[in-house]
Amino acid sequence: MAKLLFRLGEWSVRKRKMVIAGGLMLLLLVAALGLGLGTSFTGEMTIPGTKSEQAGIILNEEFPSSGDGGQIRLVFKSETGTLESDSNKNLIAKAIKEVQSDSSVTSIVSPYDAGTLSADKKIGYADVTYSQPASEVTETSKEHVLDVVKSLNDRGMQTELVGSVAFSELEIGVTSEIIGVLIAFLILAFTFTSFLAAGLPILTAVVGLGIGMMIIVIGSNVVSMASFSITLAVMLGLAVGIDYALFIMSRYRQQLAAGFERNTAMAQANATAGSSVVFAGITVIIALVSLSVVQIPFITMMGLAAAVSVFVAVLIAVIFVPAVLAVAGDRISPARENKWLRKMSGRKKTEGTENRWGKIVTRKPWLTTILCIVLLTVCTIPFLHMQLGLPDSGLKSTDTTERRGYDLLAEGFGEGFNGQLVVVARTEKTEDPQAVIAKATSYIKGLPDVASVNPLIPSPSGKAAIITVLPKTGPHDIKTTELVQTIRAEAEQVMKDNNVEIMVTGGTAVNIDISEKLDEALPKFAILIVGLAFVLLTLVFRSILVPIKAVLGFLFTLGSTLGVIVLVIQDGYLANFFGIPEPGPVLSFLPILVTGILFGLAMDYEVFLVSRMREDYNHTGDAVKSIRSGITYSGPVVSAAGLIMIAVFASFIFAGDAMIKSMGLALAFGILVDAFIVRMTLVPAVMTLLGRSAWYLPKWLDRILPNIDVEGESVMKDTHSVHTSKEESESSSLMSKEKSD
Repeated sequence: MAKLLFRLGEWSVRKRKMVIAGGLMLLLLVAALGLGLGTSFTGEMTIPGTKSEQAGIILNEEFPSSGDGGQIRLVFKSETGTLESDSNKNLIAKAIKEVQSDSSVTSIVSPYDAGTLSADKKIGYADVTYSQPASEVTETSKEHVLDVVKSLNDRGMQTELVGSVAFSELEIGVTSEIIGVLIAFLILAFTFTSFLAAGLPILTAVVGLGIGMMIIVIGSNVVSMASFSITLAVMLGLAVGIDYALFIMSRYRQQLAAGFERNTAMAQANATAGSSVVFAGITVIIALVSLSVVQIPFITMMGLAAAVSVFVAVLIAVIFVPAVLAVAGDRISPARENKWLRKMSGRKKTEGTENRWGKIVTRKPWLTTILCIVLLTVCTIPFLHMQLGLPDSGLKSTDTTERRGYDLLAEGFGEGFNGQLVVVARTEKTEDPQAVIAKATSYIKGLPDVASVNPLIPSPSGKAAIITVLPKTGPHDIKTTELVQTIRAEAEQVMKDNNVEIMVTGGTAVNIDISEKLDEALPKFAILIVGLAFVLLTLVFRSILVPIKAVLGFLFTLGSTLGVIVLVIQDGYLANFFGIPEPGPVLSFLPILVTGILFGLAMDYEVFLVSRMREDYNHTGDAVKSIRSGITYSGPVVSAAGLIMIAVFASFIFAGDAMIKSMGLALAFGILVDAFIVRMTLVPAVMTLLGRSAWYLPKWLDRILPNIDVEGESVMKDTHSVHTSKEESESSSLMSKEKSD
C-alpha cells in the first residue's frame, strides 16, 4: 500500500493542475445535480419486526380509511373566559374555515364536534389531515396554517401546532459550525506557525465535505434516509477531512526539514502518513458500515451516509491534498519547532526525544494508570442507570410551537395525553366479535397507571377494534413503559383463554420498542467492534498486548462518554450550560452511533501515536525511549487533531435540535477522553509497565500475518538510500573538483 500511495503522490504532484481542476469540477457537477434534485429526507425512525410495527400493519389492514396523510393538531387556549364563549367559538370557526380552504386539507375536526375540550373548557384542539404524507406537505400549506395561527395569537387566543408535520425544521447550525472551523484554523495556525499552512487543510476538507454532502443529497432521492443522516455525515466529514490533511501535511514538512526535494517529500508523506490515513479511514468506514448488523434501516442509512463522507475525505487527503501542496510550493516551509509547544512540554532544544509529559507518564506509570482508571470509572458510573428513548416535542425548546403545544395538551388533559397508547384487538370468532373483544380487553381499565380508556372503535370487518388508553404518566416516564409491558404480558394469557389477539402501538409504544431493540443490539455491536479492533491492530502492530490494551482503552472511553451523556442529558446536570431545554432519556440510537464512531476515531489516534513508538522501538530496542519519542513527535499532531475534532463536534452542541446536541456533546467529550486521557496518558503508562513484552508476538503468528507496513518503512528505506547516495555522489564530485583545482 505504501508504494502505491508513493506513486499516487508523485502522480498528483506531477498532474497538480489537472487534479485540482478535476476535483473542483466534480464538486460543481455533484452540486448542480444535488441542488437540481433537491433533498428527499424522510425523518422516519421505524424498526421492522417490532410488536408495535406488527400492530401497525394490522391496524392498516383493518382500518384502510385511516390513510397515510400528514396530520397536525391546532391547540387552542383561551386567555379570557372559556372556549365555549361565543366570541371564542366564532374565532375558532373562522380559523377552521380558513385552514380548510387549502386544497391539500382532506379533513378538519373542530373541538366542538369532537368534544376535544379540557375539563375547564379553556384548552381544546382541532385535528387537520392532509392528502400528502407528512414529509411531502408543501411549504405553501405550512405557511397557510402559520398565518392562521398568527392571526389567532394576535387576537388574544394562544394557538400552537403539534403533529406529524414538522414546523420547526431540523437545523445543522451553520453559525456554530463556522465558529468550530475558526477554532480549528487557530489550532492549525498555532501548530504550523503559518496562516497559509493552517488554511490549506480546512480548504481541502471543505471541498471533500461539499462532494460528500451532495452525494448524500442525491442518494436521498433514491433510498429512504432519515433527515439527520446528513448531520452526522457533516460532523465526521469535516472533522476527519481536516485531521487527515493535517497528518499528511505535517509529515510533508518534516520530510522537507530532513532535506528532501519537494516532490520526493510529498510522495514520501503520501506513502507514510497517507498509509496511516487510509488505514484509519478504512477503520472508520468499517465501523460505520458495521452499523448495518443491528438490522435497523435508519441506523444503517446513517452509517452508510457517514461512511460516504469519510470515504471522500480519504480520497481528498491522498489525491487532492498533494496537488494543493505542490501548487503552494515554497510558500509551505519545512517544519520548524514551535517554541511555545516546546515550552509547554518542558523540553529543551538539546533534549531530543525527552519532554516533560513523556517523563511524567513513564516515570510514574503505576500512579498514572491508577489515576486514569479511577477517573474513567467514576465517569462511567452514571451509565448504569441509562434510559433510552426518542425525542419528541416535549424535549424541544420552548421557542418552538411544537413544545408549547405539547405543554398545553399536558396542562389541559394530563401528562399521559402526549403518551397515548393505541391498543389493537382482533379475533377470529364469528359470533358477536365486538362483545368478545370488549370482554377480553376489560382488564386494561383496572391496570395501575391507567387514567382512562376510550370506548372501542370497531373495524369495518367487525373482527377488530381500536382502544385508546390514556396513561397517568408522560411518554418518557418509566411507569408508561411498564404499563405497555403489562398490557402485552396480560395479552398473552388472553390469547390463550379467549383467542383474542391484543397488541399495543402508537407513538409511545413505537419509541419504547425502538429503544428496547437498540438496547439489545448494543452489546452485540460492541462485541463485533472490539473483535474487529483486536484483529486490525494485531495486523498493524504485530503484537498481542498492544491490541488488548487499545481495546480496553476504547471500552473505558465508551463507558465514560455514555456516563457523562446520562449525567447531562438524562439527569440534567449542566443542562442549562449546554442549552438543553429539558432533561430526558438518552437518544435511543446514540450509544450504537457513539460506539461505531468513537471506535474508528480511537483507532486513528492509536495508530498515529503507537506506530511512531513501534518505529523507534524497531530501530533502538529501547521500550521506554520509544514511548517518549512517540509522545514527542506524534503527540503534538495527535493533540492538534483531537482539539480540531473537539472544536468541530462541540460546535453542534449549541444547535437548536436535541438530537444534534446530544450527538455533538457525546462525540466532543468522547474525543476529549480518548485523545488526552486514554491515548496520550493511559496508553503510554500501560506500555511502560509492559516494557519490551508489549511488542511480543508468537513466532508462528508472525509467520502467517501479512506485513501491512502502515508507516511505509519500505518506501522510506528506498528513498533514504537514494537520498544518501545522492548526497555522497555530490560530496564525491565536490572533492574531485577540489583536487583537480
